[in-house]
Amino acid sequence: MDLVTPTEHFPSFHSSHKHTLTSPHFRGYLLLHNVTILKHTSSTKPLRTVVSIFETSSFNRKSQQRFQRIPTNNSNGIQSSSIDSQNLEEIDNNSYLVKLVRIGKLEQGFRFLERMSYQGDMPDVIACTNLIRQFCKTGKTKKATRVLQILEDSGAVPDVITYNVLISGYCKSGEVEEALQVLERMSVSPDVVTYNTILRSLCDSGKLKQAMEVLDRQLERVCYPDVITYTILIEAICKESGVGEAMKLFDAMRIKGCKPDVFTFNVLINGFCKEGRLDKAIKFLNDMSSYGCEPNVITHNIILRSLCGTGRWRDAESLLSDMLRKGCSPSVVTFNILINFLCRKGLLGRAIDILEKMKNHGCTPNSLSYNPLLHGFCQEKKMDRAIEYLEVMVSRGCYPDIVTYNTLLTALCKDGKVDVALELLNQLSSKGCSPVAITYNTVIGGLSKVGATERAMKLLDEMCRKGLKPDVVTYSSLIAGFIREGKVDVAIKIFHELERLGIRANAVTYNSIMSGLCKARRTSHAIDLLARMIAKGCKPTEATYTILIEGIAYEGLAEEALGLLNELSSRGFVKKSSADKVAELKYNIPS
Repeated sequence: MDLVTPTEHFPSFHSSHKHTLTSPHFRGYLLLHNVTILKHTSSTKPLRTVVSIFETSSFNRKSQQRFQRIPTNNSNGIQSSSIDSQNLEEIDNNSYLVKLVRIGKLEQGFRFLERMSYQGDMPDVIACTNLIRQFCKTGKTKKATRVLQILEDSGAVPDVITYNVLISGYCKSGEVEEALQVLERMSVSPDVVTYNTILRSLCDSGKLKQAMEVLDRQLERVCYPDVITYTILIEAICKESGVGEAMKLFDAMRIKGCKPDVFTFNVLINGFCKEGRLDKAIKFLNDMSSYGCEPNVITHNIILRSLCGTGRWRDAESLLSDMLRKGCSPSVVTFNILINFLCRKGLLGRAIDILEKMKNHGCTPNSLSYNPLLHGFCQEKKMDRAIEYLEVMVSRGCYPDIVTYNTLLTALCKDGKVDVALELLNQLSSKGCSPVAITYNTVIGGLSKVGATERAMKLLDEMCRKGLKPDVVTYSSLIAGFIREGKVDVAIKIFHELERLGIRANAVTYNSIMSGLCKARRTSHAIDLLARMIAKGCKPTEATYTILIEGIAYEGLAEEALGLLNELSSRGFVKKSSADKVAELKYNIPS
């Protein structure tokens, strides 16, 4: 759960420039704009005709008119130049620029802006800001910066919102240094939103020291931090230096007259919980009212999760009761925390009781509410109850996700019910749930364990056809299955396929093949495989050495096996307790 401050939204351009939309000047502009369009096209012509006129004849004709500057007399007999027509032209051009941005033709809009700049027209700040915003959304921050440069070079004065949009774009793309460069070049004073955006990015990148330096510059410019500024820094300090240091800044913000909000408290309470100081977190929760701030459901959920995580169920129940008494309504997350805890403890009956009570508090269970229950039933091998609650879940309009199905498939395969698992897998697509690699790995592993390796191989082909990439778990399951069937050479062939695909085998993979080779009395090949394993950088486990020692013993070389065991044991590779097993082999060598 993300417990940090809410995302800071920049003021909307509509609200910032609302006065221009209702002014007489703007209404006059709309009239002139409509007259211009009607002058060149009939009302029956489609939009693309209007656009083409703007791009060709209208634009070129006005470009010529700009330089003619033919004087005219107005109704008062005062001579005027074609500056009015130039202003009209700029209005038309800006209107067209706005239209291009609105319909998503950013590159065309950018080229048109360059054309305006070449003509000497002054672009509209709002139009350019929207173009900057859209370029930033698509990750084209450099082009957005070029728009700002054109705007500045034209003589227009970008407002703080324009700069904030660009700074936000750089921060979201992880280019915080570039955002700082924009901060330095600003022709207007940055506001608290400007600094909060940069501080958030620096803190998220773990650059707390640099963030504090930016804060110093903010204070030098007499731009006072707000509650969001402090909360961003308090969260970063909690992560880097601990909640004790963060409390110093908390006290400082209050001294400076900045009132902490619920997000500030949530950050600090989360810090106390992560440090295991739950009693301090609870005290802080109870003291919130004295600071003029009431806890919300997230505040309670933070502490509730920590109490459940440390097994303090009675305290969790007490906190929930206190929460309800204060009129703070629990959320689905609240109930899911409790259900998850009870299911982990095996208290499925109590978990069901809480699940059924959710609707009384206006909460509808989701898949995360049912999944722990299904997992709990599967753990207790109560597959009938698991299937029953799966049906209950669907009947209530809560459709299982892939985690739900993976839980059931794992339990079915462990219980040896691979046919049921395979049937469920085949139904997933019709249930609107796409299987993932883990889904296939589970069933492939189940089939391999019951000796159905050929069916497992068909499932591997299906997996690949669906664009899912098999991994080391997939191939290790198949290799282990073929080894159990005594098909060592087939297992080795699959091992070579694994290597060809660039998948790195792990100790489980090597151990399976070594076991098969040793049982087939091909111990020398197993030793060669050990050398290959080490050469590939895969560290042998105790099981690796035990398999080889047993293989040597099965070859009739029990004394040598015991000697090797003692040598490996003295080096710490194998435990002494393994010697008894080899000693037994000395007297029970198969003929």
